[in-house]
Amino acid sequence: MKVEKRVIAITGGARGLGLAMARRLGRQGALVALLDTDADAMDKAVSALHKENVRASAFTVNVADEASVKQAFGAVSASLGPVSGLVNNAGILRDALLVKAKDGKVEKTMSLEQWRSVIDVNLTGVFLCGREAAAQMIEAEHDGVIVNISSISRAGNMGQSNYAAAKAAVVALTTTWAKELARYGIRVGAVAPGFIKTDMTASMRDDMLEKLTSGVPLRRLGDPEHIAQSVAFIIENDYFTGRVIECDGGLRL
Repeated sequence: MKVEKRVIAITGGARGLGLAMARRLGRQGALVALLDTDADAMDKAVSALHKENVRASAFTVNVADEASVKQAFGAVSASLGPVSGLVNNAGILRDALLVKAKDGKVEKTMSLEQWRSVIDVNLTGVFLCGREAAAQMIEAEHDGVIVNISSISRAGNMGQSNYAAAKAAVVALTTTWAKELARYGIRVGAVAPGFIKTDMTASMRDDMLEKLTSGVPLRRLGDPEHIAQSVAFIIENDYFTGRVIECDGGLRL
């Protein structure tokens, strides 16, 4: 699908990976709809994108709340037109071990709130936004693409029961939706990033950063632009659906 003059919605679009995606797709002529909870951050992102001649608009949303998602996608359609593309990028972390014990005594466990909050945003949010986007594409009678952002952690990662479960489920949604929505001309793909340069990694000590990258065959972190390239590939390649691009520097060789 050519993105020029197409409305592409990006959740978690105010910063990091989402902003990199918005910049790349916007430079290719897309009408970018940034969806995020942080209105101030979105305003700054839109201002920065406008300076680069990227047509971008901001829409406040809580992806875990059904009413908020419906309102936001309705606002996107009313302002820009029905979406042709969606990138489900919004996500949070609430890391903890399932059970932490010492000398046979349990000291701490992952709380139900830690579990639910990550599942609500990282999985239910993908479901709600994907449903609204698909409905708009079908009713507009045009082709479309949904890209879900998974993670290398979907294979399982210590301290991330909630996050790993959500990101694995996102891949299951991707393959299921690809089968269900193909009849309407809607393709669905996923990207599973590895370790990427973000505000969090930028604040890490050099020794911790070295430990993080030591297991990556390419011996470096990825850039947000690498993930944006992967997203753009899925959107542009009309024969790509139901599959996952692993962009992780070879970490899962």
